[in-house]
Amino acid sequence: MATTTLKLTTLLSLTLSLLLTLHSPTSFSFASEDDDEEYLLDTPIENTRLRSRFLANIKKGTRCDAAKNNVCNGISASKGEGLLFCCKKHCRNVLSDKNNCGICGHKCKLGERCCHGTCTNVFYNPTNCGKCDKMCSSGVKCQYGYCGYA
Repeated sequence: MATTTLKLTTLLSLTLSLLLTLHSPTSFSFASEDDDEEYLLDTPIENTRLRSRFLANIKKGTRCDAAKNNVCNGISASKGEGLLFCCKKHCRNVLSDKNNCGICGHKCKLGERCCHGTCTNVFYNPTNCGKCDKMCSSGVKCQYGYCGYA
């Protein structure tokens, strides 16, 4: 009886710790700013599905196929802030997507964000502190993604 109780307690504690590990953040991460992003195209393109209408925007993750229905092959968007490419059958902005930074498939490391197509360490970069284009005041250091961390 005692061994059965010990086994059940051990199994329960392992299961509980596994569940807590899966549901809690284990690494420092920044909130994604572009989860529901929609790209406004700089030059509207003809949508082949509708034949006569023009496509003026594309949602992040829109399905594409490099061989046939490629709606995002090097398309400039958001007044030059975005550059859309078909990466693994989905439209991605290679200027800001951390999994496709600069080119499809180029992933940024932990603590890096894709800033204008280049993986940038946002933990210690005073011109990209915590996120792209967040500049620290003159003489203030960027530490751990915060300007003037004390």
